[in-house]
Parts: sequence; C-alpha cells; structure tokens
Amino acid sequence: MTGQFYDKVTRKFGTFQGVPRPLTTYPQGNPEEMFEQKLFELSGKDKVALDLGCGDGRFTLRMAGYFQEIVGIDSSVERLKLAQAEQQLQEQTNVRFEQQDASQTSFAGNIIDLVYSRRGPTPYQECYRITKPKGYFLTISIGEKDAWELKQTFGRGQGYGAWKTSALEQAEERLQRVGFEVVYRQDVLFDEYFASYHDLDVFLQGVPIFEDFDSEKDRLSLEAYVARFQTDKGIHLPRHRFLVVAVKS
Repeated sequence: MTGQFYDKVTRKFGTFQGVPRPLTTYPQGNPEEMFEQKLFELSGKDKVALDLGCGDGRFTLRMAGYFQEIVGIDSSVERLKLAQAEQQLQEQTNVRFEQQDASQTSFAGNIIDLVYSRRGPTPYQECYRITKPKGYFLTISIGEKDAWELKQTFGRGQGYGAWKTSALEQAEERLQRVGFEVVYRQDVLFDEYFASYHDLDVFLQGVPIFEDFDSEKDRLSLEAYVARFQTDKGIHLPRHRFLVVAVKS
C-alpha cells in the first residue's frame, strides 16, 4: 500500500515543498545528520550504493558525488518521475532510478558495496543477498515511540500494536539472524511543534503515520490530540528514530 500512498501524496503535493513544517528541536542530536555522517564515512568513489525507497531522489542525487554509482529504487511511480526529472535537471550521470520491489530486487547476489534505507523499506534477507561480503547496510528507521500518543488517540497508525519491544532491538536481532554483524546502533528522540491545527492536519495528509488519514473523518481524534498537546511552542508531536549500521559477515 505504501507505493500507492506516495503516488497519491505526490499527485497532491508534488515534492511536498511549501507545506508548513514544524519547529523541530533535537536534544539528542539530529538523527538525519547522524545517518548522513555514517553514510559519508562508508562512501567511496570505487563503491556502488543502493538507495532503498529513494522517493523523489533528491537525497540520492545529493549523495551521488561520493560514490561510483548509486541506484535508487522505489515502488511509487509518481515519486520516480520526480526523481528522474531532477536527475535530468542536475545532469547526474552516475545515478539510476528504477521501479522495483525492495523485497525482491532484480540484482544479482553479492554485487552491492553499500545498501541504505532512509526511512524506507528494510528487507534484511534481500539486503544480505545482494550486498558484497564485507559490504554494509545502513538504515534510519521509525522507532516504536514515534508519534505514540497520537496513534493512541487515533487507535491506529504506523506500527501500532506491532512493536512489543524496542524497534531497534528487533531490527538488530533480525539483521543478525540473516548474517549481518551490527557495528553501530543508536536510538534518537526529538520533538516537533506545529504552529496550528491546520499545519498538523496538512502534515498528516502527506506522511504515512496514518496512510488512511482523512481530515473530516479523523477530525474529532485530531481535535482531542491538539487539545491535549498544545504548548507555548505549538502542538507537540514527539518523534523517534533509530540508526543501525551492519556489515555482511
């Protein structure tokens, strides 16, 4: 369903630029910057990387100069159109964008130096299959505490009821089970504050916290959340990410 969700969001918002963004505070550091730093550390002009869930391709293209080649795959046709258009605009020649199922890619085994997923799919078994021996897998993923009070208010949402323990610990266990060795792991909590009910409503239309979010049908639940979590900084939405770096044994 995620590919269809992002097709719908892209048709509605395009690149989602211009949509009101929250005030964000990072008491433990910015997890996106942490992830990018780890990716830089493992990059190389002689390496081929795979971006799982590349979306509109802007991050993929930004990383292109640090690798011999990057292949970006995604299930969303509309997002890939944006990625390919941006690639032509930037005239990047060492990037390929393809529509593929991340859990069953077309790549041969043992050929990718580095596979990364930036809040995208994490099919660990497939990642292990296509990664070279001593190659790396990196992810920044959604933690079990992400928007938890919001999901409780709605009684549903991304990962709702699925995480019985730490999402990071579950990821580490699954990676080790398929043959990876985890060499770095980090939980990061941070906070977002939305200036208004409208801003939070529009935000929820464009992210997969609720793939079925409906402004009208979910009005009462959202009003209840806003009433409870309104602060001087704005409407508080606690967020949670975790980072993992693993090497193929």
